[in-house]
Amino acid sequence: MDSIFSHPEPEPEPSSQDTNDLEPLVVTVVVPASVSHAFLGFTDHPHLWWPLEEESVFGAGSHVEFEENLILETAEDGRTSVWGTIDDWQPPLSFHASWYPASTPLWSTELRVSFRAVDGGTEVRLVHDGWEGAEDPAASRASYAEGWPRVLERYVRFMGGTVA
Repeated sequence: MDSIFSHPEPEPEPSSQDTNDLEPLVVTVVVPASVSHAFLGFTDHPHLWWPLEEESVFGAGSHVEFEENLILETAEDGRTSVWGTIDDWQPPLSFHASWYPASTPLWSTELRVSFRAVDGGTEVRLVHDGWEGAEDPAASRASYAEGWPRVLERYVRFMGGTVA
């Protein structure tokens, strides 16, 4: 399964790259909305735009939401999976979370999403870092480098934007 929430196959040879050398992953998109509307679209309605059929623990039919200080996926049968714990909530400007979908907080990375006004709407900037916290840092970063752009493209379309 090729998913940002799955554990990729281990690399045949251990990477010689020090995990401290892994750069933060930065993905930026612009949506045609005010900062507050962009923030609400991201945090109040992820169940309407997140590609659960491709990027989730339980697959299509599950539901993802921000609930209190958690980012949570609930399967159709009621099982739940915590994707992350929010530790800094600054609506409508940003949030920060320890990120560990399909894993445990023991293997968490760091996710910060910020929202700022720009010409034409709001820039949404996702910074994913803290790779040393992942079970397999290099493979995790590579998987997210493929997955986050797809996820944010769905968000852009949900918010009425176009993807180049």
